[in-house]
Amino acid sequence: MGTTISKDGTKIAFDKLGRGPSLILIDGALCSRAMGPMPKLAALLSQQFTVFLYDRRGRNASGNQLPYSIDREIEDIGALLGEAGEPAHLVGISTGAILAILAASKGLRVAKLAVYEPPFSTSPDGPRPPADSVERISSFLDSGQKSSALKYFLHKVVGIPSLIANLFPLFPQWSKMKSAAQTLPYDMAIWRDYSLGLAGASQIRMPALVAGGTKSPVYLRNAVKATAEAMPNAKLVFLVGQNHDVKAPAFAPVLTDFFFS
Repeated sequence: MGTTISKDGTKIAFDKLGRGPSLILIDGALCSRAMGPMPKLAALLSQQFTVFLYDRRGRNASGNQLPYSIDREIEDIGALLGEAGEPAHLVGISTGAILAILAASKGLRVAKLAVYEPPFSTSPDGPRPPADSVERISSFLDSGQKSSALKYFLHKVVGIPSLIANLFPLFPQWSKMKSAAQTLPYDMAIWRDYSLGLAGASQIRMPALVAGGTKSPVYLRNAVKATAEAMPNAKLVFLVGQNHDVKAPAFAPVLTDFFFS
């Protein structure tokens, strides 16, 4: 494990794998070097790239300097680009896709950009979290009720049926999800304005790949299309049989072909 120091002094932990062009992977909600799609994706991509797999601030081995700001997360990506020592590719999934778009739109040294299903809601069937959802989750966290915060997030924000959300504590990854629960308000700050990523996308001129899954909800597929349409130089791809929990063996070859094209 390596570390870098972000502009505000926060320590950001990362693993550096493989050899080749530099590539930074940016996680979505609750995920880290210890959990989620990125560890498996990193293992496959490291066969042809130098992959930076990092813990977003507040997760796993990274620091959590307060107060939180989306700009600080973009500075974290800038610090990792400094570690890469050259323009690097960015790959973001879910909320990480929005962060990747924002980082690329602000003039950081990004070579190419690839994003998977930024969680915008551009259609009426998309999720509409309660107006006080951030406050409710923060209240749970302030009182030490991480499990309640997670269940509320999964049900009220993500839209998972209550019965299934209440079964999540039985899943083996639950403890790792709880360890990142304090960062839920961070991701929700990124989601709160659904136009944030689209506005950033319109500023991007570099080659970009915007991908989604054919089995994802309609609102996510519409968001993928809207994101690609907002970028002047984007390639739109839908991965057959994939949903929001994209599998590394399906995504890695698409990324490799795009970055080497």
